Amino acid sequence: MSDYNAPFEIHVHGEVQLRPGVDFAQLQDALKPLWQYAGARSLADGAASVYEEEPGIQFETKERMLQMCWTVHGDEDFRQSLDEMCMSLNEIAEQGAAIEVTFYDTEFDEDEADEDAESRDDFVMLFVGPTPAAIMQVQRDLLVQDVVNVMERHFDAAELSGVVAEIDKLFSERFDALVSSLDLSKRPRGTGGGRGGGNRRPRHLH
Repeated sequence: MSDYNAPFEIHVHGEVQLRPGVDFAQLQDALKPLWQYAGARSLADGAASVYEEEPGIQFETKERMLQMCWTVHGDEDFRQSLDEMCMSLNEIAEQGAAIEVTFYDTEFDEDEADEDAESRDDFVMLFVGPTPAAIMQVQRDLLVQDVVNVMERHFDAAELSGVVAEIDKLFSERFDALVSSLDLSKRPRGTGGGRGGGNRRPRHLH
């Protein structure tokens, strides 16, 4: 399928802290589902985004940080590549992280479309981490940020401690249910209602 005929532009954005000792070869293997999908023969060959202004896929070796701001042309089958990538990143991630994926419908023209026609644009939030608890921690923190950002339009931050406590309770109950079937430790911890992170704009530039 030609890039020009692909029904979606797919943007992948996120940062993942990697474990000490992880090298480029391990990262290349973990990200193989992405660069292979793009038709590349290696991570170095496939790290560039289709948009020159985006930094693409970068590995900051000193900070051990994987940074992704990368767009590829594709179809719905890209979701399988994302699942495979997440499984691989779980093995080399030092802590939990969120990865944003936006599907832009390239075939939808708002000006020419029928009134009842809808774009197939989609937004997916993926989570990776070394343990289920680490992943759940990121999910909890993002939810708190989103809820606090919305509610601060009507309430002072100091008034929202009870709301945050209820969110922590929900995640504690979910974690306890997980522990009952798996051998896990370290509950997701409450870190308070931090600001920021609620407005997720696709195609971020560094």
